[in-house]
Amino acid sequence: MKTIAQMFWSRVEQHGDKVIFRQKSLGLWAETSWRELGAAVREVGMGLLELGFIPGEVASVLGNTRQEWLLSDLGILCAGGVSSGIYATDAPSQIEYLLADSSSVFLFVEDEEQLDKALTVRAALPALRRIIVWDMKGLRELDDAQVLSMDELRVLGRARAARLGETSAQQEWQQRLASRCAEDLAILIYTSGTTGRPKGAMISNHNVLYTLSGINAIFTQTEADERMCFLPLCHVVERVLGGYLGLYSGTRLNFVENPETIPENVREIAPTVFLAVPRIWEKFYSGVTIALSEANAVEQWAYRLAIGIGMRVVARLEAGQSIGAGLQLAHALARFFVLDNVRKLIGIHRSRLLITGAAPISPDLLRWYMALGVTMIEGWGQTESCGAGTVNPPQRIKPGMIGPASALNEVSVSPQGELLIRGDNVFMGYLNQPEKTAETIDAEGWLHTGDVGRCDSDGYFKISDRMKDIIITAGGKNITPSEIENQLKFSPYITDAVVVGDQRPYLVCLIMIDQDNVEKFAQEHDIPFSNYQSLTRAAPVLKLIEEEVDKVNRRFARVEQIKRFRLIEQRLTAEDEELTPTMKLKRKLVQQKYAEVVDSMYLE
Repeated sequence: MKTIAQMFWSRVEQHGDKVIFRQKSLGLWAETSWRELGAAVREVGMGLLELGFIPGEVASVLGNTRQEWLLSDLGILCAGGVSSGIYATDAPSQIEYLLADSSSVFLFVEDEEQLDKALTVRAALPALRRIIVWDMKGLRELDDAQVLSMDELRVLGRARAARLGETSAQQEWQQRLASRCAEDLAILIYTSGTTGRPKGAMISNHNVLYTLSGINAIFTQTEADERMCFLPLCHVVERVLGGYLGLYSGTRLNFVENPETIPENVREIAPTVFLAVPRIWEKFYSGVTIALSEANAVEQWAYRLAIGIGMRVVARLEAGQSIGAGLQLAHALARFFVLDNVRKLIGIHRSRLLITGAAPISPDLLRWYMALGVTMIEGWGQTESCGAGTVNPPQRIKPGMIGPASALNEVSVSPQGELLIRGDNVFMGYLNQPEKTAETIDAEGWLHTGDVGRCDSDGYFKISDRMKDIIITAGGKNITPSEIENQLKFSPYITDAVVVGDQRPYLVCLIMIDQDNVEKFAQEHDIPFSNYQSLTRAAPVLKLIEEEVDKVNRRFARVEQIKRFRLIEQRLTAEDEELTPTMKLKRKLVQQKYAEVVDSMYLE
């Protein structure tokens, strides 16, 4: 198995009629076996061959996370191509840039909405030969020679195989599976472009397979496990550590209906291994907080007692101490009578492992999940390292630390305090940008991550912040804003925060409230509001957030405390330019867009 395509095809032959995909259709979960998926991938791949697809050419995929995304991706790879992903939230101008930069000759799109974006810019893309649409709803009358449906592409693939005869068709297919080698470019993952144009990270077959084998050795998955696919497949977390790892290990992959149904789908799927970004874990915690506010006094008392016992267990684990028979029994009873119900409310009652990554998480939030009785580990990596770098081992978790270097790679700290990664998981470089590649990978093979960190005596690393995000106040004090922001986000009333203060006399903060919890607070206290903006302007809400800020301030030195704050009056989603598709605030953009609001906090 030297390529992703060969790995996938070996798994098809190995697992046969076992289920690999589950996706909802008309309210019911529809299952797809390995054999059915393999047949569909071959039809897509042979269809691409019929359209003249040459090994090494690039095809792009534009759509939300559905099984059709991986079907398209695998069809491209098995046909000997390079697969590049585009976020469903990208604007036409961004799509134009990505298709041109990658020299894509084919484009798979989800539906009419995504097709419209592509058609808007196709005149500027002479290399683009065909656009393939998964869902033709609303497009049945479309007459465009460049556009065909996924079904039509698969018909072309079946017709080609029939014309060649099964023996010749199978020979051609095997030739395509063998047309690429381990060191060849396999996938392009574009960075989110928080500081400029996205850069196409070139990731080889070897990069991916090396990472998969290493990660699966760290926390092994099997055919008995259930995973949930819901993060953007353009992102390295879901693409490599989600979808590809599921294919590698045989784990069943469940695709959510849409981002809004994630809480409901989690409870239906009850994943055994659950990978998510901090925003999702924060949202689940907020949902539990809402439910508790509606519970009676006895239920609230029982929860406080049970979670307190859980926190005592976590404290012992952190200190490397034995839990003791008495505390073990108390925690078992707390779980049986209370905490398991909380886990069921979220949908993690079958989870044996929760994994968080892609952004820093509040240590207190991680401790809360562990207190519920489920292992949660934090890992760290980048697109440029296939998502791998460090990980907390399940048997020795340190909240607030990103863990020791994984067995996949080395990690070191430069004299400037920057974390560096070296290993076979480090990418090939940036497409069409050799100067950026040279800046990122030095002569000794170290990947310069841009993250500032340190290493403790146990070999565990801690990230302070991004190098470019470190705040140096007017008084010369270096401050890492992410630590303050993570504490703020642990509040059930705060979804996100951006601390500002570079070259300023003190720190201020832009805060995005948690709409559900703040609305609940407003309703319970008879606070009138008509929309999100009016909610952010209500005096009692401002007082509520001030109290939350004060709680966080007490945990920091005076120079690190927030002196002023403002609430962002627009509810931000992945559709807004301020957020990346994985729901991380683009710090620089937020500071620029709200510059007048920030300045006003220094004029009071």
